[in-house]
Amino acid sequence: MKNLAIFIFSGFFFLPSTPANASVLKDKNCGSCHRLSAEETEKSFTGPDLHYAGNKFQPEWLNGFLQSPEIIRPSGFITDPGFLKGPSENRPPHPTLHEEEANALTEELMGLKVPGQTSVTPEPLSKGQRAKIKYQFERTFSCISCHQSLNLAGKVRGGISGPSLVNAGNRLQANWVADWLNTPEAYTAKGRMPRYKMDPATLIQFARFLMTLKEENIK
Repeated sequence: MKNLAIFIFSGFFFLPSTPANASVLKDKNCGSCHRLSAEETEKSFTGPDLHYAGNKFQPEWLNGFLQSPEIIRPSGFITDPGFLKGPSENRPPHPTLHEEEANALTEELMGLKVPGQTSVTPEPLSKGQRAKIKYQFERTFSCISCHQSLNLAGKVRGGISGPSLVNAGNRLQANWVADWLNTPEAYTAKGRMPRYKMDPATLIQFARFLMTLKEENIK
């Protein structure tokens, strides 16, 4: 396969990241729910880590989310006392920001990065490759047991114990997806994501497959 990146399977060494201008992060007290530095290992947070937000999210989606939050984790975050115990409407909603605040916070969050990202070229999957990866996604690795996704008919299906992947193609960056699949524990030491044995070609094809999952494809 063309343009395959070289993976280091012995793990990653991530340096702690610090926002250059933390004014909005501080003003909104984002650090009370989210880990903003890899060095914060003692405290338990009620929201997902953001010290690698610049690697993980697409800025357009992040800006839109901050202005109009949506439910990504139907069962809540893993440290939530109510995780898997009730509907998400019983949990406090994410704060909504005005456009100016969202723009500033998006810029700050996109500056939170860790080194060592894989390069996944945007080469599309062939029809055969997509069918193969979809089978592995649903059957071999059983990703839909924890994550909502879209079937071939464009319908939402899957579990809710993990974050939804229905809009993964608009929300996530392909490079981060490949690294996350390779060594999830390098990002979140206490997460529930298993470390699957995937060869480099499969990792990259999985990342490209997830980029095809978009909200606008729901039928």
